[in-house]
Amino acid sequence: MFAGYSSKLAITALLCGVISTAKAALYDVAIETSYGSIEGYPAFNTTTGGQNRWKAPQPRSPWNDTLDADQWGPVCPSAVNSDTYTIDEDCLNLNIWSAANSTDAKLPVVIWSYPAYSTAADDLFDGSGMADKGVVFVSYNYRTGSFGWLAHPQLSAEFKAVTGSDTSGNWGMLDQFAAVKWVHENIAAFGGDPDRITVMGQSAGSAATQHILNSNLTKGLIVGAIIESGVREPHDPLAATLAENYKTLDWALSQGVNYTLSKNVSTISELRKLSTDDLTEELLGSEWDFTATLDYYAMPDNYLNTLVNGLANDVPVVTGNTRDESGATYGLNITIKEYMADLNMTYTSDFLEDFLALYLANSSAQASGAWNSQFTDRSKVGTWMWAQMWAQDYDSPVYTYIWDHAPPSQSSGAYHESEINYVLNNLYATADKAWTSGDYGIAARMNAY
Repeated sequence: MFAGYSSKLAITALLCGVISTAKAALYDVAIETSYGSIEGYPAFNTTTGGQNRWKAPQPRSPWNDTLDADQWGPVCPSAVNSDTYTIDEDCLNLNIWSAANSTDAKLPVVIWSYPAYSTAADDLFDGSGMADKGVVFVSYNYRTGSFGWLAHPQLSAEFKAVTGSDTSGNWGMLDQFAAVKWVHENIAAFGGDPDRITVMGQSAGSAATQHILNSNLTKGLIVGAIIESGVREPHDPLAATLAENYKTLDWALSQGVNYTLSKNVSTISELRKLSTDDLTEELLGSEWDFTATLDYYAMPDNYLNTLVNGLANDVPVVTGNTRDESGATYGLNITIKEYMADLNMTYTSDFLEDFLALYLANSSAQASGAWNSQFTDRSKVGTWMWAQMWAQDYDSPVYTYIWDHAPPSQSSGAYHESEINYVLNNLYATADKAWTSGDYGIAARMNAY
């Protein structure tokens, strides 16, 4: 039911140059939250298993004794099974790194949403580097796969009885919102400022961040959003296939019925009795596409209408992409024939001539370079066009970027996720790379933003 990182934080703080007693001042005492006294960091909601499976996250009951929450809690079941973590449906827990030596510190707060097939306990998302710079850093778990995105007519009927919305499917999204609400209500006890919360995430975590930004259910809870790899203009074809994709409610309901039948049961009641393993799908090759559902409840509208009608939280936004992602592949070597075959499948003949004038390929080397350039440019343009729409309909500023720095000790260039260690100022968390002084300088500069 709980997870924390405070004991490791106190040790890491010595390595980062942070005064360890700053951590001890809060870690060694029981901290009062709206739920009760804790030593460490508690779960923000109760179990999602059993009868709570496929329901909105349920609040924890308050406790009387001091809750010992100084170790990682379980991670949510997903398409990845790992011996590294304890996997359990009782997984809605969060982790807090804070350098505050007083509950009155009012430090800025960042809430991190992790990418797909990951967990808040991943070393890549270690928050000590952020805490070292005076930021209260929070990571949290949320449901994914069938546990997080299953829609079904019976679930919609249940949800309508509670909320009035005849929808279902966005359980993982509701977990994300619940984490933000918990932090807003309780972060002051950890030296954070509830009026300075920025949400931040990468890839699937960027989709989570976008949903938090867009939803009516999070109004007034955040002051900024950093969306890494990244949002696209709603008409961009890649928007339908990348992490931000969603399905219509009718589509999701139909899939949910078929999924239930595939488990040799016909009702949600029976499905809730199945084991966690029975509902954990394989990472690759699954016929099921579990993702967000356009429900007009957690998601207020489609992305286009949300943009042009000003439905999102009007806060500053930073968004962008890495150079070698979304189809771009560093070190690619393809033939002209392969290049043209893909273009002929992708573009109409009347557009292809103009395209080839920009991305010429008279050799294999040219074809490989043109392939990567056009994918990188599509990322840039799709995000830039989204930003232009934001700038037209919102008062708050928007900033875009392209990350083109390749970390050392690898051959994939500025790959997907390559910016995370730098942005979070935690190069130490990835020990298999031969970081240079230049890398540490970039991390310091990036994190300072």
